[in-house]
Amino acid sequence: MNYLKVLFDLYNAKNNVKKSAAQIKKLQQKKLRKMLKYAYDHSEFYHQTFQAAGITDKYIESTPLENFPTIDKQILLSHFDKIITVSDITQEELLRFDESTEKDRRAFKGKYHVVHSSGSTGKPGYFVYDNNAWNAMLIGIIRAALWGMSMPQILKFLAEKPRIAYIAATDGRYGGAMAVGDGIDGVGASQIYLDVKTPLSEWVERIREFKPNMIIGYSSAVKILAELVESGDVELEIAQVVTCGEPLGANLRRYLENAFNTKVINFYGASESLALGVEVDPEQGMILFDDMNMIEVCEDGMYLTSLYNFAQPLIRYRLSDSLTLENADESCPFTRAVGLLGRNEDVLWFEDSEGNREFLHPLAVEGFCIEGLTDYQFVQLGNNKFEMRAQISASSSHSDIRAKIIEQMEAVLNEKHLNFVNFNVKFVDEITPDITTGKKRLIIGNFQIPGCETRRAV
Repeated sequence: MNYLKVLFDLYNAKNNVKKSAAQIKKLQQKKLRKMLKYAYDHSEFYHQTFQAAGITDKYIESTPLENFPTIDKQILLSHFDKIITVSDITQEELLRFDESTEKDRRAFKGKYHVVHSSGSTGKPGYFVYDNNAWNAMLIGIIRAALWGMSMPQILKFLAEKPRIAYIAATDGRYGGAMAVGDGIDGVGASQIYLDVKTPLSEWVERIREFKPNMIIGYSSAVKILAELVESGDVELEIAQVVTCGEPLGANLRRYLENAFNTKVINFYGASESLALGVEVDPEQGMILFDDMNMIEVCEDGMYLTSLYNFAQPLIRYRLSDSLTLENADESCPFTRAVGLLGRNEDVLWFEDSEGNREFLHPLAVEGFCIEGLTDYQFVQLGNNKFEMRAQISASSSHSDIRAKIIEQMEAVLNEKHLNFVNFNVKFVDEITPDITTGKKRLIIGNFQIPGCETRRAV
């Protein structure tokens, strides 16, 4: 991204925040109808499903959005090649690209940014952004990360060449890592990546050397860095903290703000649309980017329509998150969301015989993809032991899947220097949802090492 163009586009995006709610709604509807028409004209899947719903070309402009058909991830996977509007890629090509090349930020064929969706098992899902969509999304996340700053303040901040540490899952085509990396490059800042699978001692060494003044990352990972600051293992002067990828509870927000002595900006995104919203004041809720997306909350779920990704249109795509929408107010023309419920996993902490502590983050084990493994879950059983519960298809071999699980898990533990940790595989008929949230938890941290918090943030 060209630095001057980034500043120009950022200026325009920030100006949308100054518009009235009516102006934003008008802009949103204009973009929505353009996306619907484009999908009808260029996507075989949408052309067919719109017509099947009785929506032909002449009715696209007038038909309410709620009358258009919905899709979900399974439909996307099953009809991928017919949903996309570009003719020079296929789902099979993306799979080969993902499997055979380094997991970095390079675009496929130099123009398609491929995000490997997170998810527990089965066939990998891919979300594709062409260069135009990717750049539009980057402006959205830069606007969020610098939310509340005026353009003069932004220019001053960037002129000082911020040093940014990104702490999350970084060793794959995760949307957050790719977008944050490209966004940081776009504003000319310096950066380091700290992967959740990297041993804690390496975190300390790299943080001490780099001395970041801005932190971006999973709330659970940023919390671990805050604990290192609190214990005196590292000394930092932080100007900006941005959490992303996980819900941020009120108690954890206060802890981070006290630890780093600065306000925390909580960013909301998903693989399907990496720029969804931002939360600065939890009492005011999450500010949704109505100029980039359309979010519907219906009785049967939450649906996303991206207004900027024409390469892979997502129209009324079902998201697993749950929230309540509130109208815009005088302080901001965008819709607000309250009660956002998304993934909020525990971090597993382990301790060796000498008292050295190390953690295992959910995203370090979320990429398991084994044929026949339909679902799985981790349960901590002690300070150096956990159990993997595995659900498999009826036709699969227990012994074959067990061997593949052990091979992949040992690789994860070796990389994390957790060789002292023991684990066993237990086959179960079903992984059941949490009785409180109704969602399946990837990690259950039901064992607590003294001095280590493994409860959920609230």
